[in-house]
Amino acid sequence: MADDDALRRDLLSRIEARRASVQAFLRANRPRIRRRTTLAIVLSALAAVFTAGPAFGGETFAASVQNTFGLASDSYVWRTLCLLAMVVSIGSAVLTNLSKSQDDAGRLTAAEAANAEFEGLTSLLQYGQLGVPDAVKLYQQYSVQIPFIDELPGAVGAGYGAPPPR
Repeated sequence: MADDDALRRDLLSRIEARRASVQAFLRANRPRIRRRTTLAIVLSALAAVFTAGPAFGGETFAASVQNTFGLASDSYVWRTLCLLAMVVSIGSAVLTNLSKSQDDAGRLTAAEAANAEFEGLTSLLQYGQLGVPDAVKLYQQYSVQIPFIDELPGAVGAGYGAPPPR
């Protein structure tokens, strides 16, 4: 029984260390991913705004903007709006493709799911609802889902990496 308790404590220590790594990943990456997504949305909306005036107003729109700003030619209006639309479209496309290539949404979802699974596993172990061998299998299954999250150095208790006490 003492061996089982020692194994349970060691596994709980490992689970908590892994959860700490997951939570550190989420703290570091969640804001960056949200900012990148928000910026891509704003930039694509700006591209639509820059093209909406000429698309709906046509020459009348260009002439009114020319007169408002005292421009010599309405071609300055068209050129400026096209340039702005191009710049923000490129920015939006780059941000969107960066997010997709790095699978930001998938990684964030996997990390949040693993965090919840580790929390549930901790509760099951603490309240004796799950045996250590089954808990080890679940721990391994949950860990495999997040290979992109490294263990935090020094986050694990003294028993980590060494065989459990006998």
